[in-house]
Amino acid sequence: MRRHGHTEEDLATALYRDFGTPLMAFALKLTGNDRHWAEDVVQETLIRAWRNAEKLDRSPDMLRAWLYTVARRIVIDGRRSRKARPQEVEEPDANSVGVPDESDRTLSAMVVYDALRVLSDEQREAIMQTYLRDRTVNDVAETLGVPPGTVKSRLYHAVRALRRALRDRG
Repeated sequence: MRRHGHTEEDLATALYRDFGTPLMAFALKLTGNDRHWAEDVVQETLIRAWRNAEKLDRSPDMLRAWLYTVARRIVIDGRRSRKARPQEVEEPDANSVGVPDESDRTLSAMVVYDALRVLSDEQREAIMQTYLRDRTVNDVAETLGVPPGTVKSRLYHAVRALRRALRDRG
């Protein structure tokens, strides 16, 4: 097929020869030096020029302006589409996918249980009743037959002792 006295191959070769390097430099600037994206922009720009060869003004200045405008629009469209959809990521390797299990939770429970042993019986009971059985200070005070202030004091000292014990265990 001939277009303006040139075969399609001649036109594509001439466009790339005459405008490929400056168009690539322009595309690199537009894409923030993303070489792969810039190469795609140049390729798409030259394809669009080839497809519209019948309509193009062949003077070098007009052709350069047309090519740069098309390249700029391709980059703008690319940015818009990247913002409109989430970035694609590779499927994780099946061998590296973590399987949820209860081992961390079990280990943490064992460490806390061990740390509870450093508390006095009264402190341990206050912790068990309030934190583990989700009871109010007033309910625990009534059950133990002590004032609520005593339960609060036991909790305060128990929590401090637990922090130290857990910190010591790493």
